[in-house]
Amino acid sequence: MLTIELNILTILAVILFIVNLLLAVVLIFIERKDATSTWAWLLVLYFIPFVGFIIYLLIGQTLTRRKMFEWEGIQKIGIESLIEEQKEQIIDPDFSFNEPMVDESRDLIYMLLINNDAVLTKQNKVDIFTDGKEKFDQLLKDIREAKFFIHMQYYIFRNDTLGKEVIQALTEKAQQGVKVRFLYDDLGSRQLKHKHLADLEAAGGEIGVFFPSKFSPINLRLNYRNHRKLINIDGHLGYVGGFNVGDEYLGKSKKFGYWRDTHLRIIGPAVHSIQTRFILDWNQASKRYHISYEDHYFPTIEETGSTAIQIVSSGPDSEWEQIKSGYLKMIMMAQESIYIQTPYFIPDQTLLDALKVACLSGINVQIIIPNKPDHMFVYWATTSHVGELLKVGAKVYTYENGFIHAKTLIVDRKISSVGTANIDMRSFKLNFEVNAFIYEKETAEKLLTKFDEDLKLSKLFTWESYEQRSKTIRFKESISRLLSPIL
Repeated sequence: MLTIELNILTILAVILFIVNLLLAVVLIFIERKDATSTWAWLLVLYFIPFVGFIIYLLIGQTLTRRKMFEWEGIQKIGIESLIEEQKEQIIDPDFSFNEPMVDESRDLIYMLLINNDAVLTKQNKVDIFTDGKEKFDQLLKDIREAKFFIHMQYYIFRNDTLGKEVIQALTEKAQQGVKVRFLYDDLGSRQLKHKHLADLEAAGGEIGVFFPSKFSPINLRLNYRNHRKLINIDGHLGYVGGFNVGDEYLGKSKKFGYWRDTHLRIIGPAVHSIQTRFILDWNQASKRYHISYEDHYFPTIEETGSTAIQIVSSGPDSEWEQIKSGYLKMIMMAQESIYIQTPYFIPDQTLLDALKVACLSGINVQIIIPNKPDHMFVYWATTSHVGELLKVGAKVYTYENGFIHAKTLIVDRKISSVGTANIDMRSFKLNFEVNAFIYEKETAEKLLTKFDEDLKLSKLFTWESYEQRSKTIRFKESISRLLSPIL
């Protein structure tokens, strides 16, 4: 009997070895992931062979780079001709945009234009929200004042007090004849059920779900989620930034306390770019309701401000990591200062090296990260990477007033980026993200004022304190660092 059991175990071990070997071959020769991701997955397969195989099936498979987002209306908007016109203007040394920040950022604007069709828009008015209550009070006010349509998209949307209030406001507008379209990510909003949206749908609202589960209630596709947060109201007012919808974003979570984030409210032509991104995402996700081109989705917008903006999106469906490239270019352009806020700091080697070079060149590099984890492995990977920057002179602070979730980058007090993309490989490679790249000194200064206010509520993370961390923490960092390409 013992011999039979040993033979069975031997056969299972051989099968497991063959499966792992085949998966390793797939990783190396077929999927052709980058070297760091490949080695990370090989380590997982080696140390936890059976479980590692299951984990790979859940989060490791590569998304086919097919044309996921299509919309015939692109032709009618005239984006192609506008892109060509702006390309010619940017490369013409005699042409001036008559705006210093725009003229100084030609290379960055051109790169985002040709790689992402990110049209430069001017005469925008931007309001910055860093407090959840203030942001949602304004959003609810804007929803209730909508006249024609509301397009809303969130990664996390909870069916709690705040979520119910937003859905109720949308339902009331739908009952009044306003066209309401609501798009959410199936994994991020896994607590949101169809029954919670029944009244909105009965009132005429349309619901879209990004990458829904085929095996409800469990979604096995843990990667390639739509992390974007976009709102377009009546074609002239838009939102983009880091806040999701849930009570914790109002600071009601006992675990995280006050929630510090950054979100933009935009009035102006940049809203057309937000609209285009929403429609592309909507038509991919919604099988019942397709948006066709209609003029009222892109109304003429009067000049309301002075801010120049590019709305830039990125995702695993593209070979270009557009937002990461934008971050990298901004860092390389810096001459005086770089200010970063991010909940997760897991840069790839190119971004990490760029920040190191900036530090060693005498540029003032300051970074604010959380003082507590919301994802344990991600947090230890963050402190590991931060340690390298501390060594070359960066100033790193941990936010002590709750949890900081803002994704902001400010360079030389002139140009800035705010959006949904963290400085980590998940945002750069695995999720669908969207950021506003802003070319105006006034907005950069406002963001920097918020940054300085946060410094007063933060603690300096020194090289000396980093060196004194325990062996347990060093071990956690080492494991997390090895796994960082797939976190």
